[in-house]
Amino acid sequence: MTLIRSKRVYGIDVIRSIAISLVVISHCTYLLYADHNTFILSFIRTLGAVGVDLFFVLSGYLIGGLLIKNIEEGKTSFSDLVTFWKRRWLRTLPNYFLVLALNIVLLLILGDALPKNLWLYIPFLQNFINPHPNFFTEAWSLSIEEYAYLILPFLLYLSFFMFKKQHKQLFLKLTLVLIVALFAFKISYYFNANVTSYKEWSSGFRKVVLYRIDAIYFGFLLVYFIKKYETFFMQKKKLFSAIALFVFGATHLLIYYFGLYPQTHLWFYVFLYIPLVLLSCAMLFPYFINLKQNRILENVFYFISTRSYAIYLVNYSLILLSIQRYYKED
Repeated sequence: MTLIRSKRVYGIDVIRSIAISLVVISHCTYLLYADHNTFILSFIRTLGAVGVDLFFVLSGYLIGGLLIKNIEEGKTSFSDLVTFWKRRWLRTLPNYFLVLALNIVLLLILGDALPKNLWLYIPFLQNFINPHPNFFTEAWSLSIEEYAYLILPFLLYLSFFMFKKQHKQLFLKLTLVLIVALFAFKISYYFNANVTSYKEWSSGFRKVVLYRIDAIYFGFLLVYFIKKYETFFMQKKKLFSAIALFVFGATHLLIYYFGLYPQTHLWFYVFLYIPLVLLSCAMLFPYFINLKQNRILENVFYFISTRSYAIYLVNYSLILLSIQRYYKED
């Protein structure tokens, strides 16, 4: 146990703990204040959405780092890719399918109808191009992560096979090309969507794989540049943190001051808002990954961090919604 913990990065545990805390607190507001929508509640719920974006950047940073390590160690064959996928799936899929099964059992016990096309949850296709169904709602972000780890790594290893002498450059080039290519789908959404509310934009854009998969690739770019220019980022970590807070704060002040809503300023929410949030999250990483360890809080952050995935899977659909339903029926 001591050896395992010695290999952990304290700042990463802090980031993961902050992210899951933002998500859970946000979800709790829907239980405690389901029929209210004050400024404070809206802000807390916005931070909950940001918590998921922070998870996306963190996941991309960690998985992108593993891919770079494989490249540096010469592990660039398709068998190495399969090994990479197996390790990833063994860490995520068992818990996912267990919680999926529990959600199904809960629905049957309550006498509710199962959603149509339930089988889509098995290959994570339930929100690939359409809004996520109103069942096991946490799964929307897991679909985005799973396809992010399928698509780019496959193209990367295919490129290794085709261009054997360009391994170090291909990671960056392919990530950038894929981000640009995925932008075309956002353009299509912008010109074809008829959005009437934030909730509609959130379900039809923010939580759809095809439009959000690039969020993980922000983390890929982040780890690439931090590894390549580590000294620069470490020297400027406080400056980057200040810029991150400014960009995040200014973005949301603009939304509040000018009354920017998806139904009136869809271009802002499709092309600018999420990238600015992701950029703000990414610029905090140089500070956190070298954060000085606090012995008093270390165990707290370790406990939350190592259980964050399980907490994310069960906190809303299984726990909070069940509590909410119990009190409504009571």
